[in-house]
Amino acid sequence: MMLPNQIKEKARNIALMIFDVDGVLTDGTLVYGPKGEEVKHFNVKDGVGIKLLQAYGIEVAIISAKESAPLKKRISDLGIKHAYLACKDKLLALDELTTKLQIDNEQVAYCGDDVIDLKVMRKIALAIAPNDAYEMVKNHAHFITHAAGGKGVAREVADVLLSSRMDLEQAYIKAMLPEFEDKK
Repeated sequence: MMLPNQIKEKARNIALMIFDVDGVLTDGTLVYGPKGEEVKHFNVKDGVGIKLLQAYGIEVAIISAKESAPLKKRISDLGIKHAYLACKDKLLALDELTTKLQIDNEQVAYCGDDVIDLKVMRKIALAIAPNDAYEMVKNHAHFITHAAGGKGVAREVADVLLSSRMDLEQAYIKAMLPEFEDKK
């Protein structure tokens, strides 16, 4: 793990924040409805964090091994422009994203919770894991959140990235504006 001042230094240069979904934006529980439909629980605080990142010019992407209607709806609701769903090769998705956005891996942060995320976490500037991530993943993380998956991880990550650039209370002024809740 990095020291807080090292994390802040890396965070200041992040242009792209990538989130895994299950175990990061959700608690990792798979819930099926009576007709076999998938149900996902997302944290509203994470949505505010993701929208704030975008409001301050930090690109947000989702790379998930799974695909579901609830996830697609959440991505749409948050105005996330970059989503790789049912992704079998997260490293390839990372390469496509950095090429598309014309950035290098030193400008990328990634938050993941399981071994499928390790290839990406080893390639980027700031690797982040929720506090309930698989132990091997936490061993490779530069930063481990206080929050568990689905319990505000993205909001905590947003706070770290934004506070590396500005006063956090100033950053939150945008979240208080009526138009903040508008879809992008």
